[in-house]
Amino acid sequence: MLLTNNLSFKRGSKTIFHNINISLSPKKIIQIKGRNGIGKTTLIKILSNILVPSTGEIYWNGKNIKKDSHLFFKNFTYIMDTNTSKIDMTIYENILFWKKLFLSSISDQMIESLLNLLQLNIYKNVMVKYLSYGEIRKLELCRLMIEQKKLWILDEPYSGLDELTTNIFNETLINHSQNGGMVIFSSHFYPPITSIEDLPLEHYANI
Repeated sequence: MLLTNNLSFKRGSKTIFHNINISLSPKKIIQIKGRNGIGKTTLIKILSNILVPSTGEIYWNGKNIKKDSHLFFKNFTYIMDTNTSKIDMTIYENILFWKKLFLSSISDQMIESLLNLLQLNIYKNVMVKYLSYGEIRKLELCRLMIEQKKLWILDEPYSGLDELTTNIFNETLINHSQNGGMVIFSSHFYPPITSIEDLPLEHYANI
């Protein structure tokens, strides 16, 4: 379970948001909503232990993530709104790199099935720098299946996805939550998933 207690963040003298309390338990999906500049990416980075909040604490399974960051990082996948795949490596080389980095047990057969599902199989030996933005975003989302973590923290995961991939990703979120996983994501797109709980940042902004 991921818990936050009275999170706030200041940039200079300006308070971006304050008093945010989150309870993300297994089988739960939370969507962070709000206009551009409201602080969605900032909150995502705080939850990922990349930025330090001005006030408040974050707990993973009852332990402060500042005191036990290893346990926290071991259990979550963070997909940024910018791409992390290496542009001078092919799709398949990136996947093999991630597999080794995260000590993933994903099989070669599962990798092939994943690439086929996302219609990336015909590009698997193509360098990332020659792919379209949408194709790169699909590659980034492959990390969710490769890392096999309980907690997913995602910043604009729907960006660049076509209708087919959007539907596949929606099903992936549902399946992950039904299997005891947890998801918190920011997006301007509102997926038709009835179980999603909203976190509207306007309610916490210093407007």
